Amino acid sequence: MISTSNISLSYSGRKLFEEVNIQFNPGNCYGLIGANGAGKSTFLKILSGEIEAQQGTVNITPGDRLSVLQQDHFVYDDYPVIKTVLMGNQELVAIMDEKDAIYAKADFSDADGVRAGDLETIFAELNGWEAESDAGIILAGLGVPTEKHDLQMSELTATEKLKVLLAQALFGQPDILLLDEPTNHLDIKAIHWLENFLMDFENTVLVVSHDRHFLNKVCTHIADIDFSKITIYAGNYDFWRISSELALKLRSDANKKTEDKAKELRSFIQRFSANASKARQATSRQKQLEKLELHDLPPSSRKYPYVYFAPKREAGKNILTVKGLTKSIKGVKVLDDISFVLKRGDKVIILSENDLSKTVLLQILAGEMEPDSGSFEWGVTTSQAYFPKDNAAYFDKGQYDLTTWLGQYSEDKDPSFVRGFLGKMLFSGEEVFKKTDVLSGGERVRCMLSKIMLSGANVIMMDGPTDHLDLESITAVNDGLKRYPETLLFTSHDHEFIQTVANRIVDIDVSLKEDINLTYDEYLGLEN
Repeated sequence: MISTSNISLSYSGRKLFEEVNIQFNPGNCYGLIGANGAGKSTFLKILSGEIEAQQGTVNITPGDRLSVLQQDHFVYDDYPVIKTVLMGNQELVAIMDEKDAIYAKADFSDADGVRAGDLETIFAELNGWEAESDAGIILAGLGVPTEKHDLQMSELTATEKLKVLLAQALFGQPDILLLDEPTNHLDIKAIHWLENFLMDFENTVLVVSHDRHFLNKVCTHIADIDFSKITIYAGNYDFWRISSELALKLRSDANKKTEDKAKELRSFIQRFSANASKARQATSRQKQLEKLELHDLPPSSRKYPYVYFAPKREAGKNILTVKGLTKSIKGVKVLDDISFVLKRGDKVIILSENDLSKTVLLQILAGEMEPDSGSFEWGVTTSQAYFPKDNAAYFDKGQYDLTTWLGQYSEDKDPSFVRGFLGKMLFSGEEVFKKTDVLSGGERVRCMLSKIMLSGANVIMMDGPTDHLDLESITAVNDGLKRYPETLLFTSHDHEFIQTVANRIVDIDVSLKEDINLTYDEYLGLEN
């Protein structure tokens, strides 16, 4: 078990946490949520001891082992992959190193023999004989192939290193597991494996993630950071979101009968409590939910951007014809003879185990890269807007403030209109005069979304549109694209985003692997 007593922390006069008293119990997975800047990662660092709070203490049950997903993937470059994973259990690695040092002695003494025997006993108690096998199973599950397990970390790609660090955190059944954005840079298969691992995990988990499907799948509780406090709610992310929105609506709607709304909330709680994802926790969760009252669900301070894509005109039947697109990057073929035809209203998710293949395809279709061979033709009634994965080129000059920058893409040049539009995208007050070269990743994404909304395009291409966004902005973009009546091509690793937006799957394995009109869940069902 891990808990906090009166944790308080301020940065530059701003309170992140004020007298936080909270307890995280074994057998539960807590999704730590909050707006960007609320302090999610900071709180995990306080729990792990990486950061010291200005006030209060962190309490861990004596003997419990705490494991953290490390963020610096260069620190282990001098170690083999398997050894890096085993280092998730420092006690085990220390025993292995001491054993090896004793056995390597040329003048092996009786005392060394006694010590080696003691170490062998402890080694066995820590399941040391199965350690490398267990590490290999985790690595394989995350998609790191066996032939790479004995390589040095420095020989892996950045994505592979991140997977190894995740394996390190998961290794050895830690008592307390702290995971900050574990699904970042994971492919769909690795995310699915991680979901199953955490659903079977019997100890305490705290996880920060912007992947709503992941939070819904693995979380038994939500720990919400808001108003400098952390409040725990039974249930997954969807339950927290819907019930908190309902509570806010109940409070704000003075013309409705309070009791009717309260009944609606209780009815929702009842429906949810019957669908607990883990049988062994169903009883306790149901009791918590039954006791939940309206005042237990305070309105959130979060704000959602207004995302609405309105085409200026309808497209005709002919949208896009792609014939035999082929492209190599640095001598490696990433697209090979790709052909397909888009129809109006297609919302296509482009899947591939190689992110570069997806990005290159969209860059070619957006006119930012030439294919080696093949062709594509847009319909004469189409107008396209493109959201690139790397948007740095749009913001590399700091002479623009946000009003001037967005004004370039607006037919209505009135500064009050542009400022109003930025306000809908959560740039309020003096923020509209920020220089474009100091924007955060999430702010840049909101600017690019604003540019696309102003374009009025009837075909939108998006490469990772939810990267760098908080949960509220992801939800807003998700809803905006569900409402969009025209044609969409996009990439994403967000399960819920894909499932609720896409009506067609184009799966690329350099060449075209599959092109089928199904929802994402239906497609995954075919693969299984």
